Amino acid sequence: MPGKVNPVIPEVCAQAAFQVVGNDAAIALASSSGQLELNAFEPVMFDDLFEDASLLRGALLTLKKNCLDHLKVNEQRCAEMAAHSAGLATALSPTIGYRAAAKIAQEAVATGESIEVLLKEKINIPDSKIKELLNPQNLLQPANSSVKLETATMLKR
Repeated sequence: MPGKVNPVIPEVCAQAAFQVVGNDAAIALASSSGQLELNAFEPVMFDDLFEDASLLRGALLTLKKNCLDHLKVNEQRCAEMAAHSAGLATALSPTIGYRAAAKIAQEAVATGESIEVLLKEKINIPDSKIKELLNPQNLLQPANSSVKLETATMLKR
């Protein structure tokens, strides 16, 4: 199919992870089967543990070389997708209240409009406060946000 990108490398990493999970089960069984201070199953435990380290190392090196090193972020597209994400309304709950944030999120989903545009239309918040509320850094670390507004004064009727 023209334009199709095959996810071969991530699939290789998943296969390595599946093997590690299987080895972990074998290690757990072998570990629990030892008696007293002697465990006759240590060889299988260490063999599987060393295999896990080798598999994970190989998978990560392959992922880096064949996938991540060539990855280019389309910052504009990411910003557009973030601006139109209804999940942004979650950051609004402490400021405008759950119900108002839920209404904004529902309308964003229904209309495809951005949270920022809907905030400007529906709630009486200065643009500078909207920018601060939706600042990606504040979304990552909400404690840094100094935005504190009363819900009652924001709702337009």
